[in-house]
Amino acid sequence: MVPMGHWWYRNIVEPGKLPLLLALASFVLTFLVTRAVTRLIRAGKGPFHDISPGGLHVHHVVPGVVLMVAGGFIAIAGGRRGFGAGVAAVLFGIGVGLVLDEFALILHLDDVYWTEEGTKSVEAVILTVALVALVLGGFLPFGVNELTPDETTDRLTVVQTVAVNFLFALLALVKGKARMAVIGVFVPFVALFGAIRLARPNSPWARRLYRNRPRARARARVRAYRHDRRWSGLRRKVEHLIGGAPSR
Repeated sequence: MVPMGHWWYRNIVEPGKLPLLLALASFVLTFLVTRAVTRLIRAGKGPFHDISPGGLHVHHVVPGVVLMVAGGFIAIAGGRRGFGAGVAAVLFGIGVGLVLDEFALILHLDDVYWTEEGTKSVEAVILTVALVALVLGGFLPFGVNELTPDETTDRLTVVQTVAVNFLFALLALVKGKARMAVIGVFVPFVALFGAIRLARPNSPWARRLYRNRPRARARARVRAYRHDRRWSGLRRKVEHLIGGAPSR
């Protein structure tokens, strides 16, 4: 058994990951608190209310951007370690939580917070948490962490590994599998799985390469339908549980 203090120092403090852990924790906590407050405002409960000075509704993405800018500049000025790095990480994490909570509003340039489109914010938050957790766990982009020390010193091997895994991620993206492509940047096997499977029927790959292949188009539609029927409902339930159900 490795003592907890030794594990903490070896895996978090010594590699300089403490600011990243603080940023992740503040990000998740800010998102959860923000969603709880907005749910109370929506239900008309508690002392909370929208901020509307002079009739202008100020969305919380605005202070989020300010905090991200402040945290980013403090981090650049202060380095990766020390008290300043921790403060910068917390400010940045809070800012990211506020911004990504309204990611769908930025994407649509419309107040879609409590609509079905608004669940994209929850999806963006879940994906961001997963990616940061992978980085904290020691994963590096495009599978570089899987190389041996001797292979890492060989620049050609590193370039080849990055290029191949980047190709897998790009193929998964072109095939309409954005989530697999993003996760596949850190876990190449996921990108490989997305790259070799049939493309989504509305993806650039399908529109280009399945145009004269009716069987492939039909298989792609059937597979997409079965996948969506199996997983979309569950994904929506999880997103609604976390972020609140959209208005009817």
